[in-house]
Amino acid sequence: MVKNFYDMWKNYYSEYSSLLDDQVTKEFPAQAIGQILEMNLQFKKILNETTERYYEFANLPSRNDLAHVSSQIVNIDAKVDDLEEFLQESKDKQEDSKKLQREMTELKKDMKSLDSKLTQIITLLNSSREANKKGTV
Repeated sequence: MVKNFYDMWKNYYSEYSSLLDDQVTKEFPAQAIGQILEMNLQFKKILNETTERYYEFANLPSRNDLAHVSSQIVNIDAKVDDLEEFLQESKDKQEDSKKLQREMTELKKDMKSLDSKLTQIITLLNSSREANKKGTV
């Protein structure tokens, strides 16, 4: 009996295998799989639309809404960074301007000091010339 059972199973396996091979070589599986995929895509589309409508009705944000808000946050963050950089540059320029004003003020003081010293030197030179002229006359 075991031998018959084994032969029966072997015959069943070979017949099923040849039937399956015949079906796989035909276009039926490709068409069926294509139809199943198309149905899945339509179901997913309907599910997404239904979910969007539910979220809209329940006044909840959808993925698209969250993605849009996230995008806006990133844009605002970039603008804030640009503003911070601009303010820092402006602050640096103001500091440079103040430093330049201080240097100009110090330069003016130095020029006045030099002017007064030159005036003193000229006065001394003129007085020594006059003294030399009086001494030689």
